[in-house]
Amino acid sequence: MALQPQTGISKQIQNKALFASLVGSSIEWFDFFLYGTMASLVFNKLFFPSTDPTVGLLLSYMSFGLPFFIRPLGGVLFSHIGDKIGRKKTLVLTLSLMGGATVLIGLLPDYNSIGVWAPILLVLMRLIQGLGIGGEWGGALLLAVEYSGKGRRGFFGSIPQMGVTIGMLLGTLAISLMSALPEEQFLSWGWRIPFLLSAALVFVGLWIRNGIDETPAFQMAKATGNIAKVPIVDTFRYHWKSVLIAVGAKVVETGPFYIFSTFVIAYATNYLAYERVTALNAVTIATLVATIAIPFMGKLSDKIGRKPLYIGGTIAMILFAFPYFYLLSLKSALWLTVATVVGLGILWAPVTAVLGTLFSEIFSTNVRYTGVTVGYQLGAALAGGTAPLIATALLSSYHSWVPVALYIVLCGIISLVAIFATKETKDLDMDQS
Repeated sequence: MALQPQTGISKQIQNKALFASLVGSSIEWFDFFLYGTMASLVFNKLFFPSTDPTVGLLLSYMSFGLPFFIRPLGGVLFSHIGDKIGRKKTLVLTLSLMGGATVLIGLLPDYNSIGVWAPILLVLMRLIQGLGIGGEWGGALLLAVEYSGKGRRGFFGSIPQMGVTIGMLLGTLAISLMSALPEEQFLSWGWRIPFLLSAALVFVGLWIRNGIDETPAFQMAKATGNIAKVPIVDTFRYHWKSVLIAVGAKVVETGPFYIFSTFVIAYATNYLAYERVTALNAVTIATLVATIAIPFMGKLSDKIGRKPLYIGGTIAMILFAFPYFYLLSLKSALWLTVATVVGLGILWAPVTAVLGTLFSEIFSTNVRYTGVTVGYQLGAALAGGTAPLIATALLSSYHSWVPVALYIVLCGIISLVAIFATKETKDLDMDQS
């Protein structure tokens, strides 16, 4: 039976859902990236002290990467709720979980105060963050896509992806402001302020999400009884190929992203002697460029398709891998900024802009939350959280950036194989898929 959930939905309601999707996603990723940046600047010193700075940094990156492996668990848990009970209720749960853990990180005593309990509690809070974000992305995406019309899915699906860069932008700006403090004050209390202020952002996000209705697609599926008894079982039974495609397609979107946004900060400051503020500013500018580019790329995908943009961005990132590190090696603030803007702001934007919409179009309504979430989070676990750790280990082992550039190339090749295994989806009727 072909359902038409978009019929009769006003633009005002669509835009409200779109805004709710963007705000919640931005808050989630603000919390998440705040940790990623602090792993490079603070946690390696306060929670994972070591006589060898590289060991301390590796341990800090391990705490950053561990939640990526619990994100699939959070994805399975919350996507089950999302496909059985609804998108809206699930999104309230994920935002509350993520926000609470973030505020508690800002209150944790460091290693000098409570010893080994400091890194244990930090990792515990980090794992709770991972659970929350595991179910957040899929719900935010479907909140937007399932309220959109057929000819606007690419644009609507790109808006939650803006939450990634907006959240990162807010996090980086907050850290930049705190970095203006003297080093002693920044390490003593300044780093905690952004974590504590996230409580206000979470409150705003919950207020907005409570003011919207369940998505029309889910309401229609519930009314017709098209609800999977065990969504995860049906997903792997009937949509296993789509899951593999999603996992593979996620690799180039997430691996290089963490190289361009997180690893580069430690690499530029610890290995190339850049000022910390210089590296942070480069990432901030690149993130702003990406935020502007993403919705335009999403809108363009409604005209020319998802695959051309995705393939073009992936090939461009493969070709840019070696020039990127060469520009960084010039030890110029200008070229550091140019390299980061090109990699993160321009080449990554078309890939991430179409990724969510593409995922939502290859799964049916009754398992869509589970399908997009499991595929996305498995890909993130394999290539996202491990990226800074792998890059740091390669750099430490070979004392050269060449293996790290090859890692970016490998990510691109894996994703090209995945995307060629699917058909163009922009003209697909999602309600018949």
